[in-house]
Amino acid sequence: MIYKETKEEYRVKFYTESKNGKSPILEYLKELPEKEEAKIAKYIEFLRVHKGYLDEPYSKHITGKIRELRVDFGRNRHRILYFTFIKRTIVLLHAFLKKTAKTPSSEIIKAEENYKNVLANIKLYE
Repeated sequence: MIYKETKEEYRVKFYTESKNGKSPILEYLKELPEKEEAKIAKYIEFLRVHKGYLDEPYSKHITGKIRELRVDFGRNRHRILYFTFIKRTIVLLHAFLKKTAKTPSSEIIKAEENYKNVLANIKLYE
């Protein structure tokens, strides 16, 4: 018997602040040089195609459902914290330039707050 693979693809959504409707991830990306922004976009697409899960060194578990997409460009180490959500959706929560060996707890806390806001506003991300 031949099995048909479903064509339901994963989607990527950017966290949006409920106060002003802006996306901190998109704001972060706009500030980057074009080549760095293009590489991050390529990694995000790679993440989508692989259904929200990549092995190290591309991705790493941070806490709970939150993972980290790791994009290095020269000496710049960009990190995007995300999680895989219902209905095959990947929600990008927070982006930052990593300058230390360990992911700063302040950045993780921001991602956790954004995660809670996503869960409080599920309709926006379906």
